[in-house]
Amino acid sequence: MSLHHRITGSGPTVVLVHGVCHRGHAWDAVVPLLADRHRVVVVDLPGHGESMEVPGDGDPLPFMADRLAELLAEVTPDGERPHVAGNSLGGFLALEMGARGLAESVTALSPAGFFRTAAEQHYAQRVFTTLRALARVTAPLVPALSRTAVGRSVFMGVFCARPWRYAPEAMAIDGAGIVSNRVVDRALAADFLPSVPVDEDLPVTVRWGRYDWVLPVGQARQVPRVFPRARVEITRDGHVPMTDDPA
Repeated sequence: MSLHHRITGSGPTVVLVHGVCHRGHAWDAVVPLLADRHRVVVVDLPGHGESMEVPGDGDPLPFMADRLAELLAEVTPDGERPHVAGNSLGGFLALEMGARGLAESVTALSPAGFFRTAAEQHYAQRVFTTLRALARVTAPLVPALSRTAVGRSVFMGVFCARPWRYAPEAMAIDGAGIVSNRVVDRALAADFLPSVPVDEDLPVTVRWGRYDWVLPVGQARQVPRVFPRARVEITRDGHVPMTDDPA
C-alpha cells in the first residue's frame, strides 16, 4: 500500500516530508512557492494522516524509511532522482533517503537524530509528552483558541518563532494529531542511525532554527560528524520553520 500523498505542479520532483505528529499539511505554505517550477510531492508518513499505521512495537524508523523509499520510486519519473526535504523526523528520513542514494539533494530542517546526549533525547520526548497531556485537557477549547493570535502563540510557541502566523486550521489538526498519534513515543526513542554509509558527495543543506525549543540549535554542531560536506545554516526560526519563513 502506497503512502498517502498529493502531487502539485510540474518540473523536477521535490518530495516534502513532515515531522512527528504532523501530516502533509505542514508544508501548505511552501507548496505554492515551489509548484510553479517543480513537481511537488507532499506525503503523510506511516502512522500519520491518511497513511497506514506502523506495525509492531519496536523501532518504527526502518518501516517508515522503507515505505518512503518505495514512494520515491513510485512518484519519480524514470531516470530521475527527486530532491527531498524534511523537517524534524522528516529531516532525518530525508537524510536517510540521501544516504541510500535515492535523492538528488537533501534539505533537512531541524532534523532529528543529532542529539549530543541521552538527556537531550529524553528532553525531546518530554516536550511531546507534556504537549500531548495539554492537548488532551484543552481539546474542547482548541478550535476557538486557534482562531486567535494569542491562542496560536500559546499553543504553537514551542514549535515556531512566529506562532501567530500559524494557520488556525493547521493548529486544530495538530492538536488532534498529537493526542491520537500512536508512534510518537517509539519514534523519539529510536537510534536515528543511517542504515548505510553516507555518500559524502551528496548535496546536503541543513537549516536549524536559532529559536528551536524542541531540538536545540546546538545539535547542529553534530551534523558534520555524519555529513562532513553538509552546508549548515542557522536561521531566525523555530523548530517548524515552514510557517516562520516559507521561502
